[in-house]
Amino acid sequence: MKRKFLVLLETGLVLAGLLLGASAWKLNSALEQPLNLTQEQLLDVPAGATPTGTFNRLEADDTLRDAFWLRLYWRFNLEGQPLHSGEYRMTPGMTAQDLIGLWQRGEVVQYSLTLVEGWNFRQVRSALAKHEKIEQTLDGLSDSEVMAKLGHGGEFPEGRFFPDTYRFVRGMTDAQLLEKAYDRLDKVLAQEWAQRDPDVPYANPYQALIMASLVEKETGVPQERGQIAGVFVRRMKIGMPLQTDPTVIYGLGERYNGKLTRAHLREPTPYNTYTIPGLPPTPIAMVGREAIHAALHPVGGTSLYFVAKGDGSHTFSDDLDAHNNAVREFQIKRRADYRSSPAPTPAPEPASTPVEPQGPKDTD
Repeated sequence: MKRKFLVLLETGLVLAGLLLGASAWKLNSALEQPLNLTQEQLLDVPAGATPTGTFNRLEADDTLRDAFWLRLYWRFNLEGQPLHSGEYRMTPGMTAQDLIGLWQRGEVVQYSLTLVEGWNFRQVRSALAKHEKIEQTLDGLSDSEVMAKLGHGGEFPEGRFFPDTYRFVRGMTDAQLLEKAYDRLDKVLAQEWAQRDPDVPYANPYQALIMASLVEKETGVPQERGQIAGVFVRRMKIGMPLQTDPTVIYGLGERYNGKLTRAHLREPTPYNTYTIPGLPPTPIAMVGREAIHAALHPVGGTSLYFVAKGDGSHTFSDDLDAHNNAVREFQIKRRADYRSSPAPTPAPEPASTPVEPQGPKDTD
């Protein structure tokens, strides 16, 4: 009887060993199987998806087989490991284990959107709406409704977002990306404000942001930003109008057709710095850190005027006579390839045509 029991026990152990061996072979085979792909594909894993459901979906799509063994592998080896939502890039030759490795590391496909210095909020919204990987939640909302949705009701949106390249995964909403850009601007502005020159004529960081937007729109030449800010600050301190065309253009809105006229310079709008004293009521564009820094660290000197030379840079003058001479040299006899700013970056930015010089005009 005892001998029979030992024989049965030995047989059971052998069978168990064989079963374990077969299971191990089957599991290894399932992990090492190449995905059934002939070209690259993106696997979309929505928020809340589970490894079990995703393995089953891949098996149903004939992308892999033996989902049962893969589910067991995850359950006993990766229990508690989150499956990050997003898109995963599957390529020919990749194995099931390679795919699991991507899930473990959370290597989701990333996309990017660049918000450009000098863009206005209309251009920002257009770029967001055109990106096919961004989930649209702001369509049909007014600018004020957008700000309310972001938790900043009552704030004017212009200039409140930081220009940068933002990376994200599929599923990010337009509102979420704007929140990132808003928070980034707040952080940069606070950092620069804390290190400002002590005699800048701004009552608060927002006024500095307004000035930075004027600097941003007047020049893209890095070494000139501080000089431009210096001219504007000196004008503010002596009560002289800022007289900068970009504010007039902004005040015209969609009525601006690329040509600025003398009538436009006389038209009373809250943004016409030829007719109003001091700064306009809000920023007129998005600004980078460099423009903010320039506004808060204006270059000293005596110049009160500047005019575009036609190559994207400017010449600066201390008095009206010198300025008018520069106007005659660089604008009246302008060259065929004249431009008031550096070559533009690809963007839906309207072209700007300089007006004819008149009086104490300081910009192109």
